[in-house]
Amino acid sequence: MKRILLIEDDPEVARLVELELSEAGFGVLWAKGGMEGLTLFRQNRPDLVILDLGLPDLDGAEVARRIRATDETPILVLTAQDGVERKVGLLSDGADDYLVKPFHPAELLARVQVQLRHREGSEVLSVGQLELYPRRRQVFFAGREVRLSPKEFDLLHLLMSRPGRVFPREEIEEKLWGKPLGRESNVLDVHVANLRAKLREAGAYGYLRTVRGLGYALRPGREGDEA
Repeated sequence: MKRILLIEDDPEVARLVELELSEAGFGVLWAKGGMEGLTLFRQNRPDLVILDLGLPDLDGAEVARRIRATDETPILVLTAQDGVERKVGLLSDGADDYLVKPFHPAELLARVQVQLRHREGSEVLSVGQLELYPRRRQVFFAGREVRLSPKEFDLLHLLMSRPGRVFPREEIEEKLWGKPLGRESNVLDVHVANLRAKLREAGAYGYLRTVRGLGYALRPGREGDEA
């Protein structure tokens, strides 16, 4: 069952949306404010977010920006403002689509289904039994999810984009931190060690390779094969 997080402070609108989505076979989580919505998002990792802009505690645009900063889950915004500038602003804040209030429930359902189809058709990176879903920011090994921090995910994403290629330290640091961190920094080493430990725990032995004096590479391996 696909899970949808609804962040909406108006009970009548929330009940209407929840009823329409539940009848269509979706599981619905309802948050009445922005902070509660962000908490539920982190705890439940929904397949899509329906977000009202006029929230009592935190502006909906800020909620969208915070979600988009670390995740590519589709965001459908509900707004009472129909101006072109506002719509452009919503898309810039990270919304994938918007719906102007008042709206027909059937149109909402159609928009939701379109966004979910786009998400399901998103790129999947695979190396051996390791799979990475960029939009969902999820990683699986042999069907088991591997929980990573945002930087660990970005590191693995980079290495899986070119399996077998050795990425120099400076290039990795440039892409992940925007600049080389210098020879004295061990920040990259810490993230590599943490990522390798999590991959090993999931059974992905030997996938993350250290090529001494050159950098790091990602390719299928086996237990005891790690450099």
